[in-house]
Amino acid sequence: YLTVSIEPLPPVVVGDAVTLKCNFKTDGKMREIVWYRVTDGGTIKQKIFTFDAMFSTNFSQMENYRKREDLVYQSTVRLPEVRISDNGPYECHVGIYDRATREKVVLASGNVFLNVMAPPTSISVLAADTPAPFSRYQAQNFTLVCVVSGGKPAPLVYFKRDGEPIEATPLPEPPAGASSWAPRNLLHRDLDDTKVPKSLAADGELGMGNPFPTADPPRGLAAERDSVTETIPETVVSREFPRWVHMAEPIYYFRHTHAPVSDGTVEARATLTWTLNPQIDNEALFSCEVKHPALSMPMQSEVTLVAPKGPKITMTPTRARVGDTVRILVQGFQNEVFPEPLFTWTRVGSRLLDGSAEHDGKELVLERVPAELNGSMYRCTAQNPLGSTDTHTRLIVFENPNIPRGPEDSNGSLPSHCSFRFILALTLTVILELT
Repeated sequence: YLTVSIEPLPPVVVGDAVTLKCNFKTDGKMREIVWYRVTDGGTIKQKIFTFDAMFSTNFSQMENYRKREDLVYQSTVRLPEVRISDNGPYECHVGIYDRATREKVVLASGNVFLNVMAPPTSISVLAADTPAPFSRYQAQNFTLVCVVSGGKPAPLVYFKRDGEPIEATPLPEPPAGASSWAPRNLLHRDLDDTKVPKSLAADGELGMGNPFPTADPPRGLAAERDSVTETIPETVVSREFPRWVHMAEPIYYFRHTHAPVSDGTVEARATLTWTLNPQIDNEALFSCEVKHPALSMPMQSEVTLVAPKGPKITMTPTRARVGDTVRILVQGFQNEVFPEPLFTWTRVGSRLLDGSAEHDGKELVLERVPAELNGSMYRCTAQNPLGSTDTHTRLIVFENPNIPRGPEDSNGSLPSHCSFRFILALTLTVILELT
């Protein structure tokens, strides 16, 4: 007789040592013991270890040059450091000689599943759809996305606000092919007086006879009206925040999805969506925490929602001359800003040098500045859903001694005395030809 049994294995973590034990009983003579790793749903069996009783020899068929398994007993294989690729079923085949004839071999087998877990390797929190413009006059949804990578199996992900767990309404998974993780237009709140533009209030488009006296002025207008004491370089900063108020507590919506990765791990994404209220959400601390059976304690990543404040702007060269290429760059802020702000450059009272009305990005480049730009004012607006800030800087252009003065002046016309002599000579020539 021949019976084979394998002890079941609890889940193991990547890097642990695992012992595969093959227990068998027989009254026959041993021929061989072979361990297989089963892949592709049982269609492929990869031989990983062989014990040949006839010659009392051991063979290792593991792909690694270093011997990854040790023969503790003739029926036991030890894997010192398991990897995710070791996950899957294994079989132990035992063969004995038939009593009737030594040319026959009787086989029996047992199987076991090795479940290899891996803790998440990275976690990050980001804002969906940023950088992007955000309306001051209309309440909009805001979405945080938590991305957890490298885990197996999929981890449990949840959000906290200021250290307290958030009770959120679960949302179903998006349909296949959906490109956005951020659900839109989940909540509809009534507008209050302070977030209605003057144009709508004055025209009576909201069905009310009186305009709203508390409407916000256009962005940066107050800064442009004020007189400024000029220094070189000069920056003027003005800030403003959205001012709508929600009477009720915010309602949070939560969605959790995961997708398998080719290395056997899972990428998990969790989204938290609510109607943003900058008055209570500014400087609020949100954290994403992860629980996983391979972790001894939760893994977390946190962000603080903050509006941009105190932009730091540099201009190179500091003394711009005619013909230079001037770069105006936002190097940062006095605080840590989240989410990433959107930067928009405009020229006060005119268009930019290339003829465009505005330019997006942290840097504004003015190629070969002419003298006409001397004294021009440039505005950089940095905004995120928590608020916006306007920074004004004035460009001072000096004469360039390296550019020689020719017969033409800066605008390309001839000097007045040259023009007079040319016209006088032409007139005399015409008179002589007529006479």
